[in-house]
Amino acid sequence: MALTSSVKEEHPFNHLIDTLKDGDRKYFNPQKLNDARYNKLPLSIRVLLEAAIRKCDGFYVKEEDVHNILDWSEQQNVAEVPFPPARVLLQDFTGIPAMVDLAAMRDAVTKHGVDPGLVNPVCPTDLIVDHSLQIDLNKCAIQNAPNPGGGDSQSQGPPSRPSPARPTPRRGSQCGGERGSCSKGGCSDSPAIAVQQIENTPLLCPFHLQPVSEPETALKNQELELIRNKERLQFFKWCSKAFKNVNVVPPDVGAVHQLNLEYLSRVVQESQGFIYPDSVVGTDSHTTMINGLGILGWGVGGIESEAVMLGQPISLTLPQVVGCRLVGSVNILATSIDIVLGITKHLRQAGIAGKFVEFFGPGVSQLSVPDRTTIANMCPEYNAIVSFFPVDHVTLQHFKQTNFTEEKLELLEAYLKAVKLFRNYEDSSEDPQYSEVIEINLSSMVPHVSGPKRPQDRVAVSSMKEDFQSCLNEKVGFKGFHISKEKQESLVPFLHDGQEYELAHGSVVIAAVISCTNNCNPSVMLTAGLLAKKAVEAGLIVKPYIRTSLAPGSGMVTHYLNTSGVLPYLSQLGFEVIGYGCATCVGNTAPLPETVSEAIKEGDLVACGVLSGNRHFEGRLCDCVRANYLASPPLVVAYAIAGTVSINFEKEPLGVTSEGKEVYLRDVWPTREEVQQIEQDKVISSIFTELRARREKGNTFWNNLECPESVVFPWDPKSTYIRSPSFFNKLCKEVQPPQSIENAHALLFLGDKVTTDHISPAGSIARVSAAARYLLSKRLTPREFNSYGARRGNDAVMTRGTFASIKLQNRFIGKPGPKTVHIPSGQTLDVFEAVERYQRDGVPLIILAGKQYGSGNSRDWAAKGPYLLGVRAVIAESFEKMHKNHLVGMGIAPLQFLPGQSADSLELCGKEKFTITLPEDLSPKQMLTVKTSSGKTFSVTTLFDNEMDVAFYRHGGLLRYVARTML
Repeated sequence: MALTSSVKEEHPFNHLIDTLKDGDRKYFNPQKLNDARYNKLPLSIRVLLEAAIRKCDGFYVKEEDVHNILDWSEQQNVAEVPFPPARVLLQDFTGIPAMVDLAAMRDAVTKHGVDPGLVNPVCPTDLIVDHSLQIDLNKCAIQNAPNPGGGDSQSQGPPSRPSPARPTPRRGSQCGGERGSCSKGGCSDSPAIAVQQIENTPLLCPFHLQPVSEPETALKNQELELIRNKERLQFFKWCSKAFKNVNVVPPDVGAVHQLNLEYLSRVVQESQGFIYPDSVVGTDSHTTMINGLGILGWGVGGIESEAVMLGQPISLTLPQVVGCRLVGSVNILATSIDIVLGITKHLRQAGIAGKFVEFFGPGVSQLSVPDRTTIANMCPEYNAIVSFFPVDHVTLQHFKQTNFTEEKLELLEAYLKAVKLFRNYEDSSEDPQYSEVIEINLSSMVPHVSGPKRPQDRVAVSSMKEDFQSCLNEKVGFKGFHISKEKQESLVPFLHDGQEYELAHGSVVIAAVISCTNNCNPSVMLTAGLLAKKAVEAGLIVKPYIRTSLAPGSGMVTHYLNTSGVLPYLSQLGFEVIGYGCATCVGNTAPLPETVSEAIKEGDLVACGVLSGNRHFEGRLCDCVRANYLASPPLVVAYAIAGTVSINFEKEPLGVTSEGKEVYLRDVWPTREEVQQIEQDKVISSIFTELRARREKGNTFWNNLECPESVVFPWDPKSTYIRSPSFFNKLCKEVQPPQSIENAHALLFLGDKVTTDHISPAGSIARVSAAARYLLSKRLTPREFNSYGARRGNDAVMTRGTFASIKLQNRFIGKPGPKTVHIPSGQTLDVFEAVERYQRDGVPLIILAGKQYGSGNSRDWAAKGPYLLGVRAVIAESFEKMHKNHLVGMGIAPLQFLPGQSADSLELCGKEKFTITLPEDLSPKQMLTVKTSSGKTFSVTTLFDNEMDVAFYRHGGLLRYVARTML
């Protein structure tokens, strides 16, 4: 609903309208309810209440909803309430399918004689391009390239990182890859994505790692990314012109979560003379970072974001709010990452899934705003909805150094105090009532890493060597690798660039500071930079075979690292900026050097990756890297220098200089005072000045990019990136009654904890996959496949990539892999091949699963893909709530076994035929009967939470529901 519809004369809460002292700005003041319950509400719930009051229209938001929120102490975990956020945030990977759906919806309504220009987001929507970056080049591939100008370099800074010389290809020479010769900087038989030569740099083949001059690494990675994604970018630019209420942030400005903090946050919004709290839902898993600024927001799937864009509020069960009281003082060596992991451990153990967390207590004042946003970022790891830090004087001080004017700050403070959304953490009399309170002592936080397979498995740095040894000994599991005693001391020699090295268990082969949780926090990045500076000055190096990279989420990180003088030293150790966006964290790591991969395989070594992110599941970084650890940026640099995780930093040197001097970590670790001084003097204010300049200047490639001018998008049938999906096929005005599912086969028989990573296409496209065969049929070569993320606008690719994970455990098969059994024939096939046969024979499909089906990141294609595969229902022991909502939003029925029952307890083999009768008067939480061809009958419960869920399902999903309302 538009704001104007919320302030008509008949608005039931007009009597709450108030004005600030200047009289120009109006707002809804919940304090005028004169209800004592308001002052006891957690501040995060007060934000929900204000939004419900302001948007109360009797349809989407009712007066009853307002009263339920006000009665939070009694209605928590009971009442279902709406939340209309102030804005929507899209990143390009999840944004493109959302915008493709809207473009397809325009086609659908046009066929029924409706003006396509009416299909627009109602809620203001920001779409940030450049969320993801594939690493084509890093310093390992480019160092020691000959000086293009023919003379010696006169650049200032540390000397070049030592490495054996390597040849530079001449124009037209063989590039050494699979595709043949290179010409004019690109493979001659792929002129469409040839890269133009940059003046005074060696020529480059875009399909193979080749030397370029060091300062151009990020530029060339960005250039390759822009060229390979030209179709997507043209579509985004069309969206920026064709749709109202859409703001597209072009490439080369920053990643979505970074810009959400630095550029898009308002804290207090203004529209049509009214002011109100800023709030956001976003399709990025890091949206929760915004809660560190006192802005309520969380991540949703593409399906929910589309609903909000089209005017529907988010529906949520009124959450319990856990008060997290912080006391004590921060350990002098602990970074915000250590605090994050410590709080994560406490809250994970507290069992707060599906709840809000709100921080209070005197310890909060010790945390900077970047510290708070870093902490808030991790709340999905312990399954909370948000981790909320109400605005206080520290927040205001931060905004004074950013892009807020004095007038804006005065308005912000006056409004927040007027509606009691401002906190003084030292004043306990302001503490609201919470569902429960957890106390955490900050002084207990010591440096940790997390791994080797799960973020919740924390290891104190002081115990790392012993813990890794125990991982080698333990049986294969969440922490164990079960390496026999006689093989634990294996050393495998190998050659890299003509020099011999050795790998062992625990050797670090990937070290990445990436665009995830850390770049928003200058303190941890500066600590890494200062550590690099001290290490270089002490004579330490990183072995050249280690795949090092620095992929910040924003150019602002590069700016402040450069301003503070530490960037050359990071580069010297191999941590050169390779571009902006998710890279290693989502598996977009360039292949390891072949000799390294061969050595790992030869010795069956547990090689390690160390990264400063919050995603590191086994096999995600690289198939041959089995142990991965999350660490703060300075520890990533430290472990890269050490070359192994099997080290005790207290007792063993970090490295030995060429003169034989031992250097310990304590010798190069910067003090908190050093870091804070540089942060205050050179970083905070300059970040936002530079960001504004970058945003206003734009990207030359983007500025010159042509796009269609039409209201309806002109789909290119030859495109392998952008394709009109089939969600609106056979759309009619009338709603058909629910159709029973008769004689369905189980496409997959799955166990517990099947994640959205297992379901949704992600990462690179395997050359033997169904998606690869499709792209090959379009005359693309493997080097042109790009990634699933880049092709999320093509349902043909994404459908073929659904359930294509090499880690998928299908009980029909008995081993990991993207295979299933076509039950009628008994043949083992790729999942998509089996689906094609079932669809040809008109056989409906279901999925059988265990506990926590759909856990992990929110991924809309984890529901869209199964829908397009013909899956009508998923029967599981339990579901992750967000994924369950996605299934409903796509018209797939989530059905739950009765308590205590499962496929095993019911003795289902999965190869039966299943018939599920759906009544015409389908209702929430209804019991249904499932009959099998073996004669067995059992009951399941529909997990439709409310009548809106039932409506979505009856319409065939949310998209068809919205389109039908427009007809």
